[in-house]
Amino acid sequence: MQAVPPQQATQDPSQLRRAVTSSFLGSVIEYYDFLLYSTASAVVFAHVFFSNLSPVAGTLASFTTFATGYLARPLGGIIFGHFGDRLGRKRMLVVTMSLMGVASFLIGVLPTYGQAGTLAPVLLLLLRIVQGVAVGGEWGGAVLLSAEHATKRRGLWASFTNAGAPAGMALSTVVLSLTSGAVGEEAFLSWGWRIPFLLSVVLLAVGLFVRLRVTETPVFAEAEKKQESTPRRTLPLFDVLRNHPRVLLLGIGVGLSAFVFQGTITTYIISYAVQGGFARQTVLNSLAVSSALAMFGIIGWSALSDRLGRRPVVMAGALAVGAFSFALFPLVDTGSTALLVLALVVGQSLVHPMMYGPLAALYTELFSTRSRYTGASLGYQVAGLGAGFAPLIFTEVQADAGEGATLIISSIIAAFCLGTVVCLALLGETSRTDLAGVSADSSAPLPVSAQAKAAQAS
Repeated sequence: MQAVPPQQATQDPSQLRRAVTSSFLGSVIEYYDFLLYSTASAVVFAHVFFSNLSPVAGTLASFTTFATGYLARPLGGIIFGHFGDRLGRKRMLVVTMSLMGVASFLIGVLPTYGQAGTLAPVLLLLLRIVQGVAVGGEWGGAVLLSAEHATKRRGLWASFTNAGAPAGMALSTVVLSLTSGAVGEEAFLSWGWRIPFLLSVVLLAVGLFVRLRVTETPVFAEAEKKQESTPRRTLPLFDVLRNHPRVLLLGIGVGLSAFVFQGTITTYIISYAVQGGFARQTVLNSLAVSSALAMFGIIGWSALSDRLGRRPVVMAGALAVGAFSFALFPLVDTGSTALLVLALVVGQSLVHPMMYGPLAALYTELFSTRSRYTGASLGYQVAGLGAGFAPLIFTEVQADAGEGATLIISSIIAAFCLGTVVCLALLGETSRTDLAGVSADSSAPLPVSAQAKAAQAS
């Protein structure tokens, strides 16, 4: 007879709903702030904070500060992962949300280069680092809050955290677009761009109200009780690096292509399309549509991964994205608004979610309870560097290669997708892992077969 995992005996359906709601809203708020910066870096910051540089150099400098936020994300994952594995998921999530809200508000009141000189981009860079640390700690905790409350359909429930990313992107894009349309081009570049950042304070208040009502996850609470009667284990980061380096590296390889394409479709393509003659408002509106639809794609593909497994869904997504990358730029180059919308919708809402959606559950299933926050965050955030550096690298490629740049960029994306397929083949299926199943001799989750044998022995 199959043993009932501890979380099934203690899980409260109302707490699962609260956890999923909190994770989704928290992710929306975090990524509203984090991706608001990405959109602003493509359309505003080169004029506001790097006005002393040429247009190309200003765009590169703007994308560099954008990439810095991604560099800080693994640091956030390590810091908050450590305390989240030691003290609990919920406490860290309150801190990460507060950090992000305050940093985004402060970006909204920064002086421009014309007002403060080089101090302005320096302060912008520092606040971007704070944003990166905050979002680096947020994702892992939010995913675990949902996944560790769930007793079944873990892919579905965990995916709401990932669905919050395009929802935040859609919200930030809509707010920027509405602000730009309301105040006009000149006023928007002068002061209107600040409004979306200042609104972060309102979102922070709403998010904290919901998050404070969620209890700690039953899986962590059970592990905490067991820990009271045993000696303290090694640091979570040391456990991950020493005992699970192969799993960590393969996990990074699985997610890297999803983030490279994410950075392309949500950031680089904005600058590329505007330079190609599209009105900024048109591009922002198209991105808002594709971002809103991406939420459904992420949730739908993740739910399917509960039935078919993480590996076949993500692998199919990698192959689809690799193929579509060669159609993306020709569609944009037509100059047709309809084809621009089609390119963004297919790319961001259909094929990318196949790779990105199931990652929330997949990373959760790779590590044990006492190092899961650290391991999942580190794997996800290191892979996330792809989204931060793709726009910067592709801008350089465009400047150096000229007309042949888009073929090179598409080939790079396809190569990363091939890497994902290889890593998935080596990693194996994770969807049937019991999050509470930990062996006596190791901190690694037991395979399903080992769990069954252990249940029979007991």
